[in-house]
Amino acid sequence: MSITTNRPEHTAEHGELLTEHLVGATWDERRGWSATTAEPYRDLSLDPATIGLHYGQVIFEGLKAHRRADDRLAIFRPGEHARRFQRSARRLCMPELPVGTFLSSLRDLVRLDGHLLSDDPGLSLYLRPLMFGTDRSLMLRPSRGYRYLLMAFIAGGFFGDAVAPVSVMVNRDYPRAFPGGTGDVKCAANYAPSFAAQRQAQQFGCDQVVWLDATSGQLVEELGGMNLFFVRRTGTDVELVTPQLTGTLLPGVTRDALLKLGRRLGYRTSEEPMPIDQWRAECRSGRITETFACGTAAVVTPVGRVRDRDGDWNIGDGGTGPVTTRMRETLVDLHHGRAADPDAWMEPVD
Repeated sequence: MSITTNRPEHTAEHGELLTEHLVGATWDERRGWSATTAEPYRDLSLDPATIGLHYGQVIFEGLKAHRRADDRLAIFRPGEHARRFQRSARRLCMPELPVGTFLSSLRDLVRLDGHLLSDDPGLSLYLRPLMFGTDRSLMLRPSRGYRYLLMAFIAGGFFGDAVAPVSVMVNRDYPRAFPGGTGDVKCAANYAPSFAAQRQAQQFGCDQVVWLDATSGQLVEELGGMNLFFVRRTGTDVELVTPQLTGTLLPGVTRDALLKLGRRLGYRTSEEPMPIDQWRAECRSGRITETFACGTAAVVTPVGRVRDRDGDWNIGDGGTGPVTTRMRETLVDLHHGRAADPDAWMEPVD
């Protein structure tokens, strides 16, 4: 980890302008978790034989703090991210970081570096918790020591400042996840294998890749590192459909929030398989009128066009539909304290 930076003045390189501090803790078999400490952001010194580097014992999370209308900062659904971080740890035979420790580390870093976030509603403080095995050993076994680190950067829009429809390419060459694998947790090993498919999509002029299931090669699962929603019908009769959680796709915290927000807005919601041929046919017939991706980074991003070897198609008129717009505005208003928060999803940080 060799990124070194001073206070960020812009977000030209998304994810590369880190803020000023790290919060961290360590774990070993005898003492368990240490107390968290904060220190200036700095490079790490790692032994070349560090187990996490060789065998992929690395997990992470991604969540955001937003500046609200009252100028306070608040973190979106940190408890859900803490529990997902624990699920990832269990899957990779790593110690679970207590929820309270996870939450207090977030608050500490937001208090230290939150002043760097302006009142620009297009910006947020992206928080990246990370844990990795630290043993100096080349034996093929779980580490006996671990390090937890929390860092942050000032984030703009994942696809740029404008909220514009993205084009996507159906990937039929590189399955993302397999039954019984790690597709439903956030471990580092899930992501490097996806780069080849993402690069292929970009070579064909697309912004993102659509993942299909590894077993049949027919069911839509995710979009890059984001969840997908399909909007059926128009007017007052609207249904939000998202692929069901099968153990091979990530249970997104934003996905869960949008299912609840959609029902609150009066939309019907369902979680069901979506074959790629059905998605194409329902778009061409007009039954599916919109599609959008969602996630911590993407928030709610419309999908306008799909490219596939079996035939390309537009979604609706290729623009941003009214349901997508309403879902995004509802979520962003909640982030910034402009809407009611009956579920207490936003945790204020003084």
